[in-house]
Amino acid sequence: MIPLSVLDLAPIIQGATATDAFRNTLDLARHAEGWGYHRFWLAEHHNMPGIASAATAVVIGHVAGGTQRIRVGSGGIMLPNHAPLVIAEQFGTLASLYPGRIDLGLGRAPGTDQRTSRALRRDMTGTADTFPQDVLELQSYFLAAVPNQPVRAVPGAGLQVPIWLLGSSLFSAELAAHLGLPFAFASHFAPDLMMDALRLYRNGFRPSEQLGKPYAMLGLNVFAAETDAEARRLMTSVQQQFINLRRGRPGQLQPPIDNIEELWSPLERLGIESALSCSVVGSPDTVRRGVEDFIARTGADELVVTAQIHDHAARLRSYEILASVTR
Repeated sequence: MIPLSVLDLAPIIQGATATDAFRNTLDLARHAEGWGYHRFWLAEHHNMPGIASAATAVVIGHVAGGTQRIRVGSGGIMLPNHAPLVIAEQFGTLASLYPGRIDLGLGRAPGTDQRTSRALRRDMTGTADTFPQDVLELQSYFLAAVPNQPVRAVPGAGLQVPIWLLGSSLFSAELAAHLGLPFAFASHFAPDLMMDALRLYRNGFRPSEQLGKPYAMLGLNVFAAETDAEARRLMTSVQQQFINLRRGRPGQLQPPIDNIEELWSPLERLGIESALSCSVVGSPDTVRRGVEDFIARTGADELVVTAQIHDHAARLRSYEILASVTR
């Protein structure tokens, strides 16, 4: 079995607070470490009432400080929102505090709506159009400093923090191949171009100092429970989340419901089932078969698993089941 990792959004469930979300995130990370998961990544989102990981580097520090061995990183930092030097300093700090355990995954989307993007970027000079140049600039800050270098990341210089490129399109796949970087595809919510992106990345890969051959990690939703029916019910929380997003009413993560068919329209169902088609939902045997089939179909080198489950105990159990059936 290939390595399994966790992608967490620090979900804020209905009636709870960000404090509760961060407590649950750290608890999940500690359990994941014990169950043998390889990485624990957090994602940058903004102006989302149900997602607490906006200050991603801060939450990474919280998780790394509360665990011992598991790698912790970003899945990802939305680089157009930030100056590359700022990210180099933040992750240089994290890598200095937790040596050998920090990953830096980079995305080129804003992670939010257009109005919030303006509030984040102020003058909007950082955009997706400059993403390749920003990645190169960020990489340069992690190289060993040279005499009389005018701008350095302190800390950061010489630490060579591992950089990943994240994406849901062919652009990031092509750039990751060109730069010789590991690539993570957001198949857990945007699967349409997954196979095309994998082919482009693998066929165009150029070895680099960081990576000698292609390494692709794929996002996968996994909802595991004692029965198929129970797992399908757990999944209705993320289905409601997608419904609310598409209706322009993002909110906290809702409790599961018995019949999702009563909530969505036929058109909404079609779009959401397509977006969440890279999902494995069911009992332990169903999950084992589903994960094996997904790996065989994609040739993934690693899976990063997300589970937007309302009840924290059920979320822990889902990850525990997945770990147990894939050993």
